[in-house]
Amino acid sequence: MHRSLVVIGVAVAALVSGCAGGDSPQEQTTSSPAAAKASSAALPPEPEPTNEEPCPYLDGEFVAQTNGQRVGSVKTSMDEPHPACFFYRPDGDTQLTVRVYVGEVDVAKALVDAAAPVATSNPTAQPTGWEGGYESGDDGAVYAVSKEGTAVIVTTNQQQSVKARTVAIEAISSLGI
Repeated sequence: MHRSLVVIGVAVAALVSGCAGGDSPQEQTTSSPAAAKASSAALPPEPEPTNEEPCPYLDGEFVAQTNGQRVGSVKTSMDEPHPACFFYRPDGDTQLTVRVYVGEVDVAKALVDAAAPVATSNPTAQPTGWEGGYESGDDGAVYAVSKEGTAVIVTTNQQQSVKARTVAIEAISSLGI
């Protein structure tokens, strides 16, 4: 009896690993020409926090109230025309980041899809005229939207995506984009 359970267990494991082995080339193809074009866009490098200074388009107190944690420090990236903003808790851990990309439409859409993949995230169209997705996980939430050649991506260490959405809408409003 014990041996047959082991044999069954090995057979099930082999079957599961065979099913999870990978998609066939046909399954890896993109479903639409627009999605294929967006996915082939070369993404710019992730922004790096370089300057310890206030975020030019988001107030630290607003972030603290929205995200539910005190802000210990804020850093910005060197990105132009709008730097990415990194908000840290008093203990030094990152609590929230905001990335704003302005450039090519395909790159903006690809950045949003990389942050909140169309295949797995919840779709959103907020604020009006913007499209993207949001999702939550054990490590926090992301809210990513694009409009024309602009993308706004907010990540938070909080699991409630509404916090990331509120910050994204405020950033878009403050920047007038």
